[in-house]
Amino acid sequence: MLDKTPSATRRVPLVIATVAVGGLAGFAALYGLGLGRSPGGDPACKPAVATAQKIAPLAHGELAALTMASAPLKLPDLAFEDADGKPKKLSDFRGKTLLVNLWATWCVPCRKEMPALDELHSKLSGPNFEVVAINIDTRDPEKPKTFLKEANLTRIGYFSDQKAKVFQDLKAIGRALGMPTSVLVDPQGCEIATIAGPAEWASEDALKLIRAATGKAAAAL
Repeated sequence: MLDKTPSATRRVPLVIATVAVGGLAGFAALYGLGLGRSPGGDPACKPAVATAQKIAPLAHGELAALTMASAPLKLPDLAFEDADGKPKKLSDFRGKTLLVNLWATWCVPCRKEMPALDELHSKLSGPNFEVVAINIDTRDPEKPKTFLKEANLTRIGYFSDQKAKVFQDLKAIGRALGMPTSVLVDPQGCEIATIAGPAEWASEDALKLIRAATGKAAAAL
């Protein structure tokens, strides 16, 4: 027999409320697991945002156009080839801070920027940092190699993507709006900063910022 006492009557809405709260809690849990998370909200990338905030005061002068990361963003695992035609991925460089640069021989600002990237790589490359400049010429694969050789840019590594998919992958997350494009990436593959257009990467401004990003020059801040 159904108990129609006042206490039982009061329990009914309490049970309904409990179910409703439980449903909201479940939704919140699913949201927290990532179903409602916007792209780029990877918690593993929070340290990259902290690094961006730390080095932001150094983004001036030759690097005034640098946009610092304001939200956690994991880059796609870009796929390309090395100078020997062997497949490489961005994840192959985990553990290093990277300056990922997209360039092409048909891009005049790209060609002008390459000597500075070559010099930056020669000065700071090592266990903690590397310039990963990816050429996206889609026609003659020998043309970019010839350009680097004739310009005596031999210190920087040669990487290429003849399908230019790396550009499309970065464009899909709003990080490739034109050429050249450079993204400063932390050792976990997360964005620290991005710049659309060329920069004087061999300048003192750039060297100080890169050293600070790799933790080598805290005093510079």
